[in-house]
Amino acid sequence: MNYLSQLMLEVNWQNLLALAWFLLCFRGYSYYAIKKARTTASLASVMHLYRLDWMKRMLERENRISDTSAVANLERSVSFFASSTLLILAGIITLMGTSERTLSILREIPFVSASTQTELEMKLLVMICLFVYAFFKFTWSLRQYGFCTVLIGGAPLPKDPTVSEKERQILAARAAKICSMAANNWNFGLRSYYFGLSLLGWFIGPWFLIGFATIVVYVLYEREFRSSTLQELMTSDPSRI
Repeated sequence: MNYLSQLMLEVNWQNLLALAWFLLCFRGYSYYAIKKARTTASLASVMHLYRLDWMKRMLERENRISDTSAVANLERSVSFFASSTLLILAGIITLMGTSERTLSILREIPFVSASTQTELEMKLLVMICLFVYAFFKFTWSLRQYGFCTVLIGGAPLPKDPTVSEKERQILAARAAKICSMAANNWNFGLRSYYFGLSLLGWFIGPWFLIGFATIVVYVLYEREFRSSTLQELMTSDPSRI
């Protein structure tokens, strides 16, 4: 508690403003994207429809090896980022332990603004919190992909007379929903990497953090709601293929 009080006293208002803007961009965009995706086409909403089609086709196949292989491939991508996040955290914690030496190195860089050791530790602490959040999102995504694999493995065979068509549709919707939840958590973790890059601007100056965080929000919005990839995913005209 004493450390936090000292931190608030030593950090200037510009850094506090930059941090507040960063948190607003990080949490605000997540809330905005989730709410907007409910009424507007986005990568998340369109891909969920594709996953629903996937699970319906899966129920029509007796051999589900290709389906489980596809989920395993998605798991490997998430696992790579989860492992990378641990390495990043290890590096940041190492910098925290040698903050005095790190500060002296930063002061030798011409375009980096001068800061105190307390300010440097605060910036590193924010980065640690961000990547811890990313790690939890990645690992939760991994577990959800595992749940999806279980649903695929337990899905009834096409010729099973004990399962009605309504039950098949419910199962397909449930499996697609779990898969989409896993993908969304992976997206949240990946989004943390984007905002983590914007935090590097904080070492140059607080106004750079404000600018970089704003740019990240713009890039994420363009990719999620206005990208050419989204337009192609929404295309159903065979003449364009």
